[in-house]
Amino acid sequence: MANSKRGEIDATIDGKNYTLCLTLGALAELEGGFGASDLVALASRFEERRLSARDILRIIGCGLRGAGNDIADEDVAKMKVSEGLAGYVRIAAELLAATFGEAPEHGTNANPPTPQDA
Repeated sequence: MANSKRGEIDATIDGKNYTLCLTLGALAELEGGFGASDLVALASRFEERRLSARDILRIIGCGLRGAGNDIADEDVAKMKVSEGLAGYVRIAAELLAATFGEAPEHGTNANPPTPQDA
């Protein structure tokens, strides 16, 4: 079962339940794969919400490997989800949200208020 505090999600792929997590190593793999110079550049790319099928494949593959599953991207490419394309997109979106957190609403401050001296 996924631990959301660790950025994990659960997904059913090829009829099997998996836990996915973008660990630091998985994020480093994504940085390299996407040619991102750092995590901010990687997050900015995802905020554009323009992902190719190859991008989604790479995100899901890294999430599977990050959670300890020994599955290559070539094998992930052959796996199926019951919802088709929408299912793949949902899994990638949930994984990114669990890793980077939900984006704050426009006009709100992403940082918590500073504690005040009493």
